[in-house]
Amino acid sequence: MAEAAHEVDCVVVGAGVIGLAVARELSMAGREVIVLEAAGAIGTEISSRNSEVIHAGLYYPAGSLKAKFCAPGRALLYDYCRSHAVPHRRIGKLVVASGETEIGTLEGIATQARANGVDDLEFLEGARARAMEPALNVSGALHSPSTGIIDSHAYMLALRGDAEDNGALFAFHAPVTGGALEKDGVLLHVGGGEPAMLRARLAVNVTGLAARKVALSIEGVDGVPELKFAKGNYFGLAGKAPFSRLIYPVPERGGLGVHLTLDLAGRARFGPDVEWIEQPDYSVDAERALPFYAAIRRYWPALPDGALYPDYAGVRVKVAGVEPNDFLIGTANAPLINLFGFESPGLTASLAIAREIEAMARGM
Repeated sequence: MAEAAHEVDCVVVGAGVIGLAVARELSMAGREVIVLEAAGAIGTEISSRNSEVIHAGLYYPAGSLKAKFCAPGRALLYDYCRSHAVPHRRIGKLVVASGETEIGTLEGIATQARANGVDDLEFLEGARARAMEPALNVSGALHSPSTGIIDSHAYMLALRGDAEDNGALFAFHAPVTGGALEKDGVLLHVGGGEPAMLRARLAVNVTGLAARKVALSIEGVDGVPELKFAKGNYFGLAGKAPFSRLIYPVPERGGLGVHLTLDLAGRARFGPDVEWIEQPDYSVDAERALPFYAAIRRYWPALPDGALYPDYAGVRVKVAGVEPNDFLIGTANAPLINLFGFESPGLTASLAIAREIEAMARGM
């Protein structure tokens, strides 16, 4: 006799930062929520392998979902950090032109930032930028005072606590292995140590790197895009960096260039680069540091030889065939909502994204 499916209201598949924010938002709206996570803890992949930057929203194309969610998400995130005592700091960042030929690029970034609702960006002549960061080689810079850094793990713990306080339940080691779209819901097969079947009125697939695999495992789902994986390697700095803000070069094709970020303890790291891979891999090849030196010395000429060491790697998931890359929210298979290509600025935008998903879910 086939096992009967357990009837539930909402299932969120994936307990990364966006999944946690979605679970929190749905539970606060009075929905019954179960979160299924294949790993043994929250935020073990994309959400814990990034630069932990609160982005201002400078670069994203007008009309993109990244632009739509970043600036309002940033405001929500700063408010949330203050109200929930999540460690963070509005540290600011400089986007640096290392030569006169790059000044025009800064002007283009400033125009795009204003279109995205960033209203506090300031252009600095080289002398003013050097007065703020004397170690810089700089012809001009954009100062973004709204850029910050955050303890992403503390943030995720706070989101989980909010969701649980509002009745959400979490199941770990509980991968979705299959299922089917039904007339009034989504049937999900859950694997792991205690296999089960759930029938949800609403399901949200926010599994990041596994989003395509999960979507394709559910019968009746169509419109699933190809996804690409871009590995980003980070190198730490032995010693203390002579900077008090984040330092970004002007963007390059395929990414934002090798930039300097600081964590809340003041430790400096550089990255990410772009390495296209077939499957997630978090090892860091020490040889990849070689081109980092030349890239960093364009804005910090005094970087010592041998100062970089392999730190960690993250993997960004991108929707294939979409240029420039953007988030994709798939609602054609309602009551299943699929989130594809949610990379940076997903952490910054997480609360705004969650509000959007909750609004879409009303009536499902």
